[in-house]
Amino acid sequence: MAPFVVSILVPIGFFAMLFGILYVYYSTRNRERLAMIEKGADASLFQNPDRVSNIFKWGMFMVGIAVGIILASALSSANVLAEEVAYPSMIFFFGGLSLIVVHLIERKRETKE
Repeated sequence: MAPFVVSILVPIGFFAMLFGILYVYYSTRNRERLAMIEKGADASLFQNPDRVSNIFKWGMFMVGIAVGIILASALSSANVLAEEVAYPSMIFFFGGLSLIVVHLIERKRETKE
């Protein structure tokens, strides 16, 4: 009976803790922003111009990881590479390659501006 109770209480406790941390973070941030606005701070202070860049970077990184997993699956099923080698190597290779591509795209965009 005890393992059953633990297997239920641990996930519930984990998600409750995660919810609590996020709730405290966002409510504190909201209070700080309201206090700054009341003191006369400009609302544009809270806008992050790098947010689009970060979303693009993370999106490309996830696409690179997905391509790495797909290629690793193909290489391991074709017996080109062992499964233990194919997955980590392709995930790291294409994840890193996608970050390099993002860096080159952002540098090219910055030189145009």
